[in-house]
Amino acid sequence: MKKIVVICLILIGIANIGFAKTLDIVDMTGRSVTVPFDPAKIICIGPGALRLIVYLNSQDKLAGVEDMEKLNPGGRPYWIANRHLARLPRIGPGGPGSINKKPDLEAVLSVHPDLIFMTQADSRTVNEAQKQLGIPVVALSYGAFATFDERIYDSLKLAGKILNREKRADAVIGFIETARKELWEKSKEVKEREKPGVFVGGIGFKGALGIESTEKNYIPLKWTNAKNVAEKVVASEGSHVFMDKEKLLAINPDVIFIDGGGLKLVEQDMLKKPVYYKALKAFQNKRVYSLLPFNFYTTNVETALADAYAIAKVLYPKAFADIDPEKKADAIYTFMVGKPVYADMKKDYGKIGAAYDTGLLR
Repeated sequence: MKKIVVICLILIGIANIGFAKTLDIVDMTGRSVTVPFDPAKIICIGPGALRLIVYLNSQDKLAGVEDMEKLNPGGRPYWIANRHLARLPRIGPGGPGSINKKPDLEAVLSVHPDLIFMTQADSRTVNEAQKQLGIPVVALSYGAFATFDERIYDSLKLAGKILNREKRADAVIGFIETARKELWEKSKEVKEREKPGVFVGGIGFKGALGIESTEKNYIPLKWTNAKNVAEKVVASEGSHVFMDKEKLLAINPDVIFIDGGGLKLVEQDMLKKPVYYKALKAFQNKRVYSLLPFNFYTTNVETALADAYAIAKVLYPKAFADIDPEKKADAIYTFMVGKPVYADMKKDYGKIGAAYDTGLLR
């Protein structure tokens, strides 16, 4: 096996000599790396790495994909829009268990990439991977885990520069910012006294979780100037909060949204503890609504935007009277991942922003 790896390293090294142009860049861990400009073959390792490449319309450069992408095809619009990528060779297991771990060297070398993008890996791990593989490795970042951090813009710009997609990177950032501005401008006109207390449960964090799982800095609520009742709760990690059920009952929010990624777990819990859910004001008043998955192999940024419009429509129907959340979702998906995949998401998770049928509590 060692001989095979050595031979592969030599062949890859020879192949990389042919690049007419290289770039000296600083990646998201602060490492200085010399990389080929506009490489022909790339791979993406770690949560959300492939998503960023799809945003940049560079999926045609992929030489292989992680097992996790193939085995869990739903919930991630970038993959739904590019199911054909499942035919590519495997490059390793992927998934939460592979975060900040050494890549599958043999699988990576077998696809002969010119460049590797990695996320959720520190400089030591990335350096070791580059040293063992003999291939340039560039670390990208979403910032704080499982949320939205503007470091993602830096990652898009960096990857765009390397892949000769700088204009596309600028367009993606501009699209997100335009949507954020519209959400902010429309929602800020609503008087504070008219805004209900809101809680979002079932948000994924290294896997699907129940109603207790929420975010202090849940971006769709921040973008819509909403009153997130979790903001003052101490986070367990980053922005993530496990809200004690009794505390949630004590706060008793006016409106509850349930993230699609955790909806099944919430429903299972409702069957076990109907008395608890019946005591929540939002369930009593039928002010419970469903959303599409915010986190699935880190943040679905395009879905966060779609969810934000759906939330705004529920909370401020007059201010957002001209917005159809389903049409808006498809417009967002079409721009961000290249196809109108809302129908697929709706099939798996239900209508975005729809009032949840609390029939399980009868």
